[in-house]
Amino acid sequence: MVEMKNVQVLPLLPLRGISVFPYMMLHFDVGRDKSINALDESMVKDQLIFLVSQKDASTDDPDSGDFYHVGTVSRIKQLLKLPGDTIRVLVEGLHRGRIIEIVKDDPFFEVKVEEMPDEDNIEKDTEIEALMRSVFDSFEEYVKLTNRATVDTLVTVSNIEEPSRFADIVASNLTLKIAQKQQILEAFDPLKRLERLHTILARELDILRVEKKINLRVKRQIDKMQREYYLKEQLKAIQKELGEEEGVLSEVEEYKEKIKKAGLPKDTEEKMMKEAERLLKLSPGSPETGVIRGYLDWILDLPWNTETEDNLDLKYAREVLEEDHYGLKKVKERVLEYLAIRQLAKGMKGPILCLVGPPGVGKTSIGRSIARALNRNFVRMSLGGVRDEAEIRGHRRTYVGAIPGRIIYSMRQAGSKNPVFLLDEIDKMSHDFRGDPASAMLEVLDAEQNNTFRDHFLEVPFDLSKVVFITTANSVDSIPRPLLDRMEVIYISGYTEEEKLNIAIKYLLPKQLKEHGLTEDSIIISEDTVRDIINYYTREAGVRNLERKLADVCRKAAKHVVEENRTRVRITQGNLAKYLGIPQYRYEKVNEGVEIGMVTGLAWTPVGGDTLSIEVTTMKGDGKLVLTGQLGDVMKESARAGISYIRSRTEGLGIDADFYQNLDIHIHIPEGAIPKDGPSAGITMATAVISALSKVPVSKSVAMTGEITLRGRVLPVGGIKEKVLAASRAGISKVILPADNGKDLEEIPANVKRKMEFILVDHMDQVLEHALVKGEKDEDKKG
Repeated sequence: MVEMKNVQVLPLLPLRGISVFPYMMLHFDVGRDKSINALDESMVKDQLIFLVSQKDASTDDPDSGDFYHVGTVSRIKQLLKLPGDTIRVLVEGLHRGRIIEIVKDDPFFEVKVEEMPDEDNIEKDTEIEALMRSVFDSFEEYVKLTNRATVDTLVTVSNIEEPSRFADIVASNLTLKIAQKQQILEAFDPLKRLERLHTILARELDILRVEKKINLRVKRQIDKMQREYYLKEQLKAIQKELGEEEGVLSEVEEYKEKIKKAGLPKDTEEKMMKEAERLLKLSPGSPETGVIRGYLDWILDLPWNTETEDNLDLKYAREVLEEDHYGLKKVKERVLEYLAIRQLAKGMKGPILCLVGPPGVGKTSIGRSIARALNRNFVRMSLGGVRDEAEIRGHRRTYVGAIPGRIIYSMRQAGSKNPVFLLDEIDKMSHDFRGDPASAMLEVLDAEQNNTFRDHFLEVPFDLSKVVFITTANSVDSIPRPLLDRMEVIYISGYTEEEKLNIAIKYLLPKQLKEHGLTEDSIIISEDTVRDIINYYTREAGVRNLERKLADVCRKAAKHVVEENRTRVRITQGNLAKYLGIPQYRYEKVNEGVEIGMVTGLAWTPVGGDTLSIEVTTMKGDGKLVLTGQLGDVMKESARAGISYIRSRTEGLGIDADFYQNLDIHIHIPEGAIPKDGPSAGITMATAVISALSKVPVSKSVAMTGEITLRGRVLPVGGIKEKVLAASRAGISKVILPADNGKDLEEIPANVKRKMEFILVDHMDQVLEHALVKGEKDEDKKG
C-alpha cells in the first residue's frame, strides 16, 4: 500500500499546538529564531520544509526529543513579515515524511526525511468503502453538533474517492488534541488511518452528545427563571392595583425616621437611606427585601453613639479588683494606670492588653472585674478553634444567609461603644482555605486603625477605638508576630502555695459553701487541711482543680448533714482521705546530708515549678555517655556540652585526664515516663558528673538551674519564680541561679526569700564552690 520514496535533506520547523496534514492549506505565525532561519533556508532552495508538531507547546527551545519524528513535507506558498519580528507563513501540505537523521540543530534544525507519499490509485475493497461511509456519517453528525465546518466542506469531502486523501481532509477539519492528530498522521496505511479516525470520531461524538444534553438542561433552567421573573412582575402590578404597596411605604418611612434619629455618620446615613429606598423598588416577595431589612436592622441596632460613663475613682476600682481577685498585681496596676490617665486625658484610646499565663489563674474572670471597676458593659468572645476569616469580618451580603462577624455581633450585644471586650484564647485560632482570622484581627487590635473597622456585611466603618480590648492566651508561641506586636503583653505566672491558700479561704470555699447550701458554721476546715488539699490533691498553676476538690469536700459534707442530721462537719488532715481518697501527688522533701553524684535541679512545667534529682554513676568502660529519663534533644546537648567542659578542665577539677577513655558515664533523671527538655539543667548535670568523677559529694540542701557553655559560662534561663517556689516547697535552703537572673528575684514573695539563700553565679567555678562539699571523699557517706 505504501510506496517508499527518496530521502531528502530539509529544514525542519517545530509547530506549537498545530498539526499539518497532506492536502491541507494553513497559515501560522513564526517568531522563534531557529524557525525563522529554517524558513530562510527553505526559501533559498526549493521552498520545501518539513513540519512537525511539538509534544509540549510550552517548550520555547525544543531539542530532538521535544517534537514528533513523523510530520508533513510542505511547500511554502507565501511569507508576510509582521511587526515585532514575526512572520506569517502560508503552507501547503504535500505528503508524509519520517525523520531518519538529524543533520544539525543550529542555527536551525536540518533533517534527513524519508518521504512517505500515498499511492495515487488504491484499490477500494469492501472494508475500505464501509469505513469511508462510516467516517463520513460520523463527520456529518460532528459538523451538525459543532458548526465548525460549512456545508461546502461536507460536499467536498463526499466527492473524494481516494481513501488517503479522504482521511486527511476529514482529520484536518476536526478539533482534536495534538496527540490524537499525530496518531492519524503516523498511520501510513490508509486502512489503519481510517480505523483510527473512526475510533477518535466516535469518542468525540459521545462527548458532544453529553455536552448538548447539559446545554439543554441549563437553557431550561434559565427559561424557568425568566418565567418566574415575568410572573413576579405581574404579581407586583396586581398588588399595586390592590393598594398593597402602602404597607411597604409605611415601613420605609419608619426606617427613614429611625435612621435620622440614630445619629449615624454622614456617609453611613446616606447609604442607609439608599437601602431603604430600594425596598420600594423591590417586590414584597423578593428574597432581596429580607436581606435589606436584616441589613437595616443590624445597622440601627448597633451602639453608634451610646456610651457608658466611666467611673474614674481609683480607690473604688482598687477595692473592686481586690474584692474579686487575689494577686494579679500587674494587671490591676495597669487598669489603675489607665484610669489615672483617663482623668488627665479624656480622649485617650482604649488599651489593648494580652494576658498570658497557664490555665486557671484568673485571666478570663479578671475581664469582668475590670468592667465592673470601670462601670462599663462587658462582652466576651471565644476565639478557640476559629478558622474562618468571616467569623471576624462577617460575610458579604452577596452570599445567601450572610451575617455580620462576631466583633459586630458582640458590639450589638454590649449595647455601648466603649465596653470591656474580652477576646478569649487568642492563641487557639487556626486558619484554612477560608482565610486567616489572625490577619483579620490585625485591624481590630490596632489602635490606629480600629476607629474605622469595616465588617464585610455592614460595608460601613464602625468605631472600635473606645473599646478596652483584653485578650487571653496560654502561650505567645502560636500567636503571629504582627498580631502580638499590636498588644501589650502582661505575663501571669502560677500562684504560690500561700496565694492558693488565701484564694481558697477568701474566695473559693465561701463560693462552694453557698452553691451547696452550707453555712460557715456547718463545715469546719483548717488552713493546714486546705494546704494539704493544695499540695497532695492538686498540681496546677491555677486554682481550677483546687475549686473542684473543695466542691468534692462540700458535696460529701452536705451528704453527712442530710443523712446523719449533723449540724457541723469537721474536716481535718486526719480524715481528709475519707473525703478525697488517697493523695494523688507527693512532693519530695530533701534530707540533710551530702551525696556523691546526685544533685537537685529545678524545672519549669505548665502547672508550676518542680524539682529534679539528677543522678550520675560511673563504671569501667570505654568512654560511653548514657542518658536516660526520656530527655529531649536540647537536654542531651547540654549534657554533652558539660562533659566537654569537664574534659577541658580535668587538672583543675582533680579528675583523671583519661576518664573519657576508661569510664562509662550514666546520667539518669527519675520519673522516666515524663518527657523533659530544655537547657536549664546544664549546670546541674555538669555538677553531678564532676561530683561522681572527683568523688566529692554535693549538699542535698542545694538546688540549681542554669545553662552551661563549653567555656563554663552560666547563662540565664526562664521560669525563675516557679522554680524557686518549687525549691521552697521541697525544703531547699540554698538556690544557685545565673547572675543575669538576679532581676527575677523581685517577683519572689517576701516570705519565700526570707527562708532561702540565693547564690548568683556567672561561671561554673562559682557553682562548684558553693555546691561541692570539700573534704568529703566517702562515696557512701550520707552526712
